[in-house]
Amino acid sequence: MGEYGGAAFLVVYLLLVALIGFPVMLVEFTIGRRTERNPVGALKQIGEGAWTKVGWVFVLAGFVILSYYSVVAGWILRYTAIGLQGNYAAGGAGAQFMSVAGGMDSVVTHAIFMAAIVTVVAFGIQQGIEFSVKLMVPAIIALLIGLAVYAGTLSGAGEAYAYYLSPDLGTIAANWTEILPAAAAQAFFTLSLGMGVMITYASYLGEDRNLAKDGTIIVALDTAIAFTAGLVAFPVLYTAELTDVAAGPSFIFVSLAQAFSNIPFGGLIGAIFFAIVTIAALSSAISIMEVVVSYLIDEHDVARLPATVALGVTIFLVGLPVAYEPEGLNWLTVYDGFANSILLILGGLLLAVYIGWVATDLGLTELGKGIQNLGSWGTVWIWTLRVPVIIVLLVVLAQNAIDYYESLVGIFG
Repeated sequence: MGEYGGAAFLVVYLLLVALIGFPVMLVEFTIGRRTERNPVGALKQIGEGAWTKVGWVFVLAGFVILSYYSVVAGWILRYTAIGLQGNYAAGGAGAQFMSVAGGMDSVVTHAIFMAAIVTVVAFGIQQGIEFSVKLMVPAIIALLIGLAVYAGTLSGAGEAYAYYLSPDLGTIAANWTEILPAAAAQAFFTLSLGMGVMITYASYLGEDRNLAKDGTIIVALDTAIAFTAGLVAFPVLYTAELTDVAAGPSFIFVSLAQAFSNIPFGGLIGAIFFAIVTIAALSSAISIMEVVVSYLIDEHDVARLPATVALGVTIFLVGLPVAYEPEGLNWLTVYDGFANSILLILGGLLLAVYIGWVATDLGLTELGKGIQNLGSWGTVWIWTLRVPVIIVLLVVLAQNAIDYYESLVGIFG
């Protein structure tokens, strides 16, 4: 099932989250709290020469991601409604997805989702973002656990768990050039790395906060949610006897949707699943939007409301090619490949080099605040950045650049 095997991908993903994602998250935390600025302002404040321009990578990544993420979230919203109507197409899931993923209906759901993001972010950090997150995260966890329990009762659960939890090292060795970049991009995206979210988040933290503890909680919670989602998806697929599925959007919008149509209470279960994904998407999108909004507020002294509305309209317009494309997902491939596979990894790589080799003392000093005794852990962190993080991200970035070029050639000739 799948392109690389569930457990093979899971093992590489978990290793990258722990050994690459967590150290990079601490880098973003230290820079954000030290400067109390958005990514552009943060690097201007502490950097010299070309380093002062690095923050633009993060703002650009967040801007591009949000332009197509809102479109995809709109599709998810549509699939929630389709499930409530009991209309997942058993035999025509692919055609159903194409009807949802293009045209004016897609533009409308894109607009609805972007309007929701703008509304929340316009209310500010406490009244808008913190309040919404406090509601959404517990809802995601509760609903997901409930679905995982239900999925465990399905007839295909045992076989699915064996597939999901039994890694084949041979599969990893034979396909590492494909698995590593895909898992790295997934790890960076799910941890919100390389897009300025963690820099912006940390800019609001006090010096008494233990950044390592905060990072551990975020990584553990994010990983637990992602892992639990697999405990839902694979039993559903195996019960529906769909064991040959593709990665990417087709996995959730075609394979899973088709599987929901073939299990007991599939419409309701599918609606709940897509509702969970919608809530998670809204939570992530709000965080990304705050990055680009904080740039206008901090660097250009624009009030929050006009900054949020102006950016919301602009991002909506940039996402229109993805939303309206009547057949195929070419523009989604172009946008996602540039932002998710190139910019996120590039941003993480640049910051690893900066703190690992250029501003080591700054990183260690800031990380040590709120920690009673950093000790040798600081040295371990720095050398992790200097060697494995930089090497892995260089390899991933090179492979992603090659893959992205080939995809562009395939699309545009």
